[in-house]
Amino acid sequence: MVIPVLLLIVGFVVLIKGGDWFVDGASGIARRFRIPELLIGATVVSIGTTLPEVLVSANAAIQGSGSIAYGNAIGSIICNTSLIAALTIAVKPGPVATKSMKVPVTFFFVAAVFYSAMAYFFGTFSRTTGIILLAGFVVYMIINIVNAKKAMNTIETIVGEEIVSEERLSEISGDEHVVESEEKGTKDSLLKDIVMLVLGAALIAVGADLLVDNAIIIAEKLGVSEKVIGLTIVALGTSLPEFVTAITSLIKGHGALSLGNIIGANIFNLVLVSGMAVTISPFEVPVASQISGMNASLVIDIPVMLLVMGILTIPTLLSKKLSRWQGISMLGIYVAFCAVQFIL
Repeated sequence: MVIPVLLLIVGFVVLIKGGDWFVDGASGIARRFRIPELLIGATVVSIGTTLPEVLVSANAAIQGSGSIAYGNAIGSIICNTSLIAALTIAVKPGPVATKSMKVPVTFFFVAAVFYSAMAYFFGTFSRTTGIILLAGFVVYMIINIVNAKKAMNTIETIVGEEIVSEERLSEISGDEHVVESEEKGTKDSLLKDIVMLVLGAALIAVGADLLVDNAIIIAEKLGVSEKVIGLTIVALGTSLPEFVTAITSLIKGHGALSLGNIIGANIFNLVLVSGMAVTISPFEVPVASQISGMNASLVIDIPVMLLVMGILTIPTLLSKKLSRWQGISMLGIYVAFCAVQFIL
């Protein structure tokens, strides 16, 4: 038991350093090209921080452990939203530029409705479902690339016509942190930002892998079921990159990057992580326990996933700000969710 604990500590240290480099690289790229941080967070950063989920779920699918792949995807969304996002909101609520948020939020709920329909009406995830989900990932990335180019072209056009203040550029881009002075923009090279982004992602993946592997070893010795491991321990372990990125972003003053990362990571958990796992090895919705004769996963897991994302996004889009009550309520839901999983 000593070795797994030591490896957990090593993984945690590697994750922290990786998150630090990753956020610096991502925010540097966003600043350099004047791309909204929320957009960068919902695409580039989210892909990097979702790597652990992709690796764990793909490996679980190959080994025929559909319960872990399923639990990891849904559990990670719940953890990302009701623990990681909730903590950052409870600590530092504030205004949000919702312009860049509408597309990711809409796409998430469209993907979630499709995913839920497969679970409730068919009770299984076929290879066709996996391919459709992966196609959704491609569509989502194309939409974001097109939107990013439009934003950049708009800024270039306006800059070419007049002297634009930082406040005006901030309004156009949708985030106050995107625009920095020209001196700061030329201080570091683009190559350095890219290297930091790549190395940060690599360290995040390695650190998360160490944490997840050893967490599973400890959990199995304690006699925890595979579904519960997937929904809680594996989900929490593979969500650590999002957690590290969120905390690092918050400390460095890039709140939009953190929010975009959470929303983007949740989308990727549905369309990329689940899509890849199902395409590799189709599986039925796991039944670890029942409530009133119904699959507990359909009664608790999916509804909680939709509920916490609703609490995070809908009030934010309406009020254009994050409120502390959102964070506190989601934290309460996460505690109750974890307790119920272990009780069942």
